[in-house]
Amino acid sequence: MGVPLLESASDSAIALSRHGLVDYQKAWESQKAIHQDVADGKRPNTLLLLEHPSVFTAGRRTEESEKPSDGTPVIDVDRGGRITWHGPGQLVGYPIVKLINPTELVGFVREIESGLMAVCSDLGLATERIDGRSGVWVRDAAGDRKIAAIGVRVAKGVTMHGFALNVNPDLSSFKTIIPCGIADAGVTSLEIELHRSITIDEVAPLVERHIFESLKRVSA
Repeated sequence: MGVPLLESASDSAIALSRHGLVDYQKAWESQKAIHQDVADGKRPNTLLLLEHPSVFTAGRRTEESEKPSDGTPVIDVDRGGRITWHGPGQLVGYPIVKLINPTELVGFVREIESGLMAVCSDLGLATERIDGRSGVWVRDAAGDRKIAAIGVRVAKGVTMHGFALNVNPDLSSFKTIIPCGIADAGVTSLEIELHRSITIDEVAPLVERHIFESLKRVSA
């Protein structure tokens, strides 16, 4: 992947870099390079949007018992949260932005949640937050189902890692782990909840618009 070329976002001080399917490790290396440049003032606040080949990543709070029981490799990363899965059909966003208030991590997460909830609303899907659990959820008589996960880190006042919105992925890999360490809830996707085919290309422009709005409220 390397350090991606940036495209200026209209009416925004945040640069957008869109990619297709990118190996997780390569994307992480690019994140770190961009993070350093943003922290040093050499690059504008940046939002990366991409997909990953199938991979499990484990945040700092992951317990060994939450990892795949079949020995599938897991990449340990320096974000918050626990284990999750990334794969094709899941739109992943990495906001790398300098925060107005670097200590207000909860407020940053809430803004990301709000942006993703607005995306779902535009598509006709009602979602909500659940107290004590980050991310975006569908909640009804069938139970609680997470449709978007969030795991972030702040270093030098600049964010990294980010969010994953399930658009139309094969969710079977989630069955081999305890997603985000939450055993009493399920995982879902836009395609499942909307009962129709939906693509990354349809969803990405909505994510760009709403996440940009969210980031402008918290970024310096």
